[in-house]
Amino acid sequence: QVQLVESGGGLVQPGGSLRLSCAASGRIFSFFTIGWYRQAPGKQRELVATITSAGTTNYADSVNGRFTIAGDSAKNTVYLQMNSLKPEDTAVYYCNGRQRWGTWGSWGQGTRVTVSS
Repeated sequence: QVQLVESGGGLVQPGGSLRLSCAASGRIFSFFTIGWYRQAPGKQRELVATITSAGTTNYADSVNGRFTIAGDSAKNTVYLQMNSLKPEDTAVYYCNGRQRWGTWGSWGQGTRVTVSS
């Protein structure tokens, strides 16, 4: 069972940048798709971005143009580069994986991102 661990969160001012990492204990693209999700207090978890083993990426409208998802197979890591951060980006960010016709795995601890002055 490949485990995924998020890191890189922190406190940043509006307009700032952060890079989050999703590190796998094995081959990260043993999953067909890796997704970044986020959840703000009192709100439903929402999909932010996805990347497939073939490199296809998709983004939520709210982050499109500001965030970039990328994978590094050699490091078994998927990154989420977040630029031009806004207070509404404040949330706990999670990564997860699924197979081609499978379901998302269990949710880990996530990494907290706070965008505030």
